[in-house]
Amino acid sequence: MKITIDSNSGFCFGVVYAIQMAEDELAESGKLYCLGDIVHNNMEVERLKKQGLEIIQHSDLENLHNCKVLIRAHGEPPSTYETAIKNNIHLIDASCPVVLKLQHRIREGYENSMEEDGQIVIYGLEGHAEVNGLKGQTNNNAIIVMNVEDLNKIDYNKPIKLYSQTTKSTKGFLRIVKEIEARLELAGNKDKIKFESNDTLCRQVSNREPQLIKFSKEHDVIIFVGGKKSSNGKILYEVCKSINPNSYFVSDPTELNSNWFVNVNTVGICGATSTPMWLMEVVEQEIGNLNLVTT
Repeated sequence: MKITIDSNSGFCFGVVYAIQMAEDELAESGKLYCLGDIVHNNMEVERLKKQGLEIIQHSDLENLHNCKVLIRAHGEPPSTYETAIKNNIHLIDASCPVVLKLQHRIREGYENSMEEDGQIVIYGLEGHAEVNGLKGQTNNNAIIVMNVEDLNKIDYNKPIKLYSQTTKSTKGFLRIVKEIEARLELAGNKDKIKFESNDTLCRQVSNREPQLIKFSKEHDVIIFVGGKKSSNGKILYEVCKSINPNSYFVSDPTELNSNWFVNVNTVGICGATSTPMWLMEVVEQEIGNLNLVTT
């Protein structure tokens, strides 16, 4: 049985940057707070915890003073920076440059939309760390939509500016765009109301979809390694599953099932932008160690 790890899988540059900043600080001081999981992968979080990383929540930030806190790649709303200044907290800002650029665009878009009584709409998961940061650029007035049903929140008699969480799928974003256009037309406002759609998807994520389609076709079985909290992991796994029904999602090697590999010639291992390469390598080793039965 041949086992291949997808060379295009693994951490995106934003996650690499955040983890490197955390490791540098931990090597120097042995202690660092991180606002939320540094990456949506439990095993990587546990690895860094052993080095001295302590995960805190926003409610904890209010009670901290005179310390260092890492902002992860997802970014943060303005309120986090305000709390840090008030409590003399030194922020180590590892926000992904792509996310920071999007925050700036949304902030500008919001300021402009206020002049025309418009609406900011963000295609993303309500409560997701990145979405919270994006929504914060609008004084939390942005409308968050995840599916077609959520589009009922929008007023089709007012201008609309649409943006997307960076890790959503291209297909999903285009579906939202088409549905908004259809509803504007139904309301008789397609040529009257300004609708601006901004494709703000991260190409490091969206470009992985066609790569994974090809990869999934090349193997009998696909093992997708990702954290259960990973938004982009769920999307990319579904891409694999749609192409190869013998695709399985695992968060760690203990979830592997030997029955998946009976009479299998080729296995492909891939993962999310939050999946470390070392974890995929451990999964590869574990598959190789399985006591497989042939029929």
